[in-house]
Amino acid sequence: MAWTIDLNCDMGESFGAWTMGNDAAVLPYVTSANIACGFHAGDPGTMRQTVKAALEHGVAIGAHPGLPDLVGFGRRTMDISPADVYDLVVVQVGALAAVAATQGGRLHHVKAHGALYNMAASRPDIANAIACAVRDIDPELVLFALANSAQVQAGLDAGLTVAQEVFADRSYQSNGLLTPRSQEGAMITDIDKATAQVLKMVKQASVTSLDGQTVSLTADTLCLHGDQPDAARFARHIRDVLEGEGVTVAPVSAARGDAGE
Repeated sequence: MAWTIDLNCDMGESFGAWTMGNDAAVLPYVTSANIACGFHAGDPGTMRQTVKAALEHGVAIGAHPGLPDLVGFGRRTMDISPADVYDLVVVQVGALAAVAATQGGRLHHVKAHGALYNMAASRPDIANAIACAVRDIDPELVLFALANSAQVQAGLDAGLTVAQEVFADRSYQSNGLLTPRSQEGAMITDIDKATAQVLKMVKQASVTSLDGQTVSLTADTLCLHGDQPDAARFARHIRDVLEGEGVTVAPVSAARGDAGE
């Protein structure tokens, strides 16, 4: 059986005098970059530099829109209307698309960030607002969405190509959603345990939840967090193991048939 997986990483999250992650060290090992658009992190210069670096490595460029919350890094849930979600996604994706154009590239995908991502996973109204915004900007963009979540169905309903996303360093609940970061056991810090989880998700289309249940899922793209300790070593190890197991590592095919370059 042939297996294929995209390796994506959240990037470009530095802004002003504040540095987050080590994008340059991670880029050689991933196939898609989700670039912050200035609302939860990032700034114009960082956006341009990150897009340029991703293009130099042949990495597919994606917009990573989040809630307007620099202080909380976009990880705090807000009481926000679907109309406001639509608008903030349009503005952020549009901004990164313009930056990509100045560097000779174009967007390949969109992935919501943090609290916005989690809200879209369980709230159809928020999920639909994001999907409609992406479709209205460019129906050929790929929508990255948590596997088995409301965002997947919203993207399909909007006629988008949807890449179901799984996580190496996060544990799962029996309902298929991620364990909230506030709960014990939410983060997987042991590289061997994370690798074993990845292989099961990719090759067996399932994951073991925190309470020991087997949950079925589809793994199209795997998130590797660039802000975790030793992210580059983690990314290199995961990619080496996957390729050693016969898994092809490549960007998700977009509707137009390319990687967004």
